[in-house]
Amino acid sequence: MKIITLDYYPVAMKLSTPYTIAYETIDQTVNIFLRLKTRSGITGFGCAAPDPAVTGESPQSVMSALESIKDRFLIGKDPLRIAKIQEELKKKIGTQPSLRAAIDMALYDIVGKIARAPLWKLLGGFRSRIMTSVTIGILPVRETLERARSYIKEGYVSLKIKGGLNVDEDIERMIRIREASGPRIQLRFDANQGYSVEDAVKFVTAVKTVRIELLEQPTPKGQPEHLGRVTENVPIPIMADESLMDLRDAYWLAKHDLVDMVNVKLMKVGGIYEALHINSVARAANLEVMVGCMDESRLAIAAGLHFALARPNVKYADLDGHLDLIGDPARGGFNLKRGYMYPLTAPGLGISLD
Repeated sequence: MKIITLDYYPVAMKLSTPYTIAYETIDQTVNIFLRLKTRSGITGFGCAAPDPAVTGESPQSVMSALESIKDRFLIGKDPLRIAKIQEELKKKIGTQPSLRAAIDMALYDIVGKIARAPLWKLLGGFRSRIMTSVTIGILPVRETLERARSYIKEGYVSLKIKGGLNVDEDIERMIRIREASGPRIQLRFDANQGYSVEDAVKFVTAVKTVRIELLEQPTPKGQPEHLGRVTENVPIPIMADESLMDLRDAYWLAKHDLVDMVNVKLMKVGGIYEALHINSVARAANLEVMVGCMDESRLAIAAGLHFALARPNVKYADLDGHLDLIGDPARGGFNLKRGYMYPLTAPGLGISLD
């Protein structure tokens, strides 16, 4: 079993509904799709969603790295030796986590197709479905409520609200959303590094009656001790997102007891291979795990879902990055029904590409 070709191409996709977070507004994205073909005729699909602010990559840097390694490094490799390929790949290209994630998911896709089994079962098969939240960016109160009502009408039972620009406005929005949604809907809040410790404590205290499920990355990623101070002083779970980029970060957060939860995104950690290691550290430290996403194709969302379903302490999902993409070439992978994601029975990732 050998890899004989690697093809890749960029796809620029606009978002049907642009959104704002604490440090930028997003209205489009570029994903890099790749195909690894083996001598036996099996093809694995992967996808990179580079983001300068999160992964430190651009579409150009990803494609340049792919061009440099596709013939001299990947061709001729045994795709079943994922650990060996990934460890050597780190030395070849440095961090480039979304690129490593794309190659990683293509390799795992091949493994599943060889085994003729869906990947989530091969990785552990702990659960057969998971609830996902759907995200609402920073909007005025009226528009936030309209968006929330629309998602609830579609059947979603978990909403993640973005904030971090103005703590008083965030407080008002969360109180109003709870009034409009009723007690049944789960509410999560993501400050995207926009708060100080004092802001975070003020926010949590003011929305006590809202019963927020979790607070994600309230303080800047370069100040992990501030995350710890928030965790010590509020009664709801605090989750690290931008502060968790690799296995070393997971170990540091766990060792110093800085958070209650971690958000593992395949694009920022380098794929399923790395995510499994990070998840093991989290489980050993009794930290719950959410699998999150970037603005990424259904292909990459499927990979995140297979990882989430495989392990018992991956209890939360925020896998909605594909919903607003216009022109996504990926098909299949999963079904989304009333806020729950269900994998298909097809082997590997279960994805086809137009």
